[in-house]
Amino acid sequence: MNSLFVAYKPSGIGSNFFLSQLKRKYNQKKAGFSGTLDPFAKGVLLIGFGSHTKLFRFLNKAPKVYRATLWLGAKSDSLDTEMIENVEILEEFKESDIINAVESLKGELEYEPPIFSAKRINGQRAYDLARAGKDFRLNKINSSIYEIKLLHYCHPFVTFEAKVSEGTYIRSLGRLIADQLGVAYGSLSALQRLCEGQFLYDNEKKLDIKKSLNIKQNYYLGDTKNIEYGRVLALSDLKIQVPGTYWLDNGENISVITLYETEVKYELGRIEC
Repeated sequence: MNSLFVAYKPSGIGSNFFLSQLKRKYNQKKAGFSGTLDPFAKGVLLIGFGSHTKLFRFLNKAPKVYRATLWLGAKSDSLDTEMIENVEILEEFKESDIINAVESLKGELEYEPPIFSAKRINGQRAYDLARAGKDFRLNKINSSIYEIKLLHYCHPFVTFEAKVSEGTYIRSLGRLIADQLGVAYGSLSALQRLCEGQFLYDNEKKLDIKKSLNIKQNYYLGDTKNIEYGRVLALSDLKIQVPGTYWLDNGENISVITLYETEVKYELGRIEC
């Protein structure tokens, strides 16, 4: 079965283990997901079965929206409740100070990602090095914080929601909020991904591929059997001839092509919708 849908991963299990549950549920062998969620986090996870796993890089997956709760004063190297070492008892803040600290992150940010992250250092995952007690530093990264707002403050817990660019580390946002408040430590006690771009959870309903792509539609004006049989396409037979990546509607199937200055190449052949 070729399909693409949005699942909802619960907290407490890894994305790979959750995928194996879905494979058994739907009796599928070939499956994949886009945008890993750590065991600590819960929420939206894009799932592809069969040939639809090839579509992930062409989907409209940004911006992403997260809801998180920051525990002020909680020290944890993983910046969540997995590795809490100590909790400092803090005096309560004015809500206006909390709002200012949260909203100060809006815009372009440069920051260090968590050491317990999936970033690679010389071929090794940062979280593997961190768990092994290795000493290392990660290069700073840049993220766009399009919207961020306080949802609730019940000392010492700060719940906020953020719309961010792909690759943003919400744990780091929590740490930055604590920094703005002059607090030495802060770790997330909850993390939920609400959406990836246009994709929301809807009871694992199959997605309409043609409405999910993040590339423009093009139109082939030649013999449609050329697309059906994967023949070489002439640039002159396409309605849009500007270089770029496009999708073609083949009725019950689509194809993804890239146009260069003088030629057309298939990115994906016929993909069932």
